[in-house]
Amino acid sequence: MYSVPRRQSGATFVEMAIIAPVFLLVLVAIIELSMMFFASLTMQYAVREGARFAITGRSSESATGTQQRYATVIAKIKDNSLGMYDRTSPQISVNGTKYSTSTYNNGMFGAPGDIVVIQLDCSWPVTTPLLSSFFTNGVYRFAVAATMRNEIFP
Repeated sequence: MYSVPRRQSGATFVEMAIIAPVFLLVLVAIIELSMMFFASLTMQYAVREGARFAITGRSSESATGTQQRYATVIAKIKDNSLGMYDRTSPQISVNGTKYSTSTYNNGMFGAPGDIVVIQLDCSWPVTTPLLSSFFTNGVYRFAVAATMRNEIFP
């Protein structure tokens, strides 16, 4: 039977105490990077689904007035974002013009046959210290867009 000398019996615990924090920091950084890429892909899907709805010219019956189509398109994007819409707090651009939830106009998605470009400029706050130094102000910024031609609608 092999026996460990008495002076080396705690070496494993010391090595683990040195390596464990570094390992856990790298593991958390990998998880956060995967969440950032997941957010980017999810928002890309959401804006594509919103644009697909926008080109039909339809709107929800629950919205009223000039905000009908805008509110319905934003609702479609939110529904398809799996909660990432609120987490990334996007700035919405349609055909290069930035809009907020309070500024919109009825023709912002264009007329039948027009090309519509919907872009969301998103930000993701980076919480891992190992990663935050790689991003300006500790925020990962990304943009997603969809370009489609409006269908013929009434």
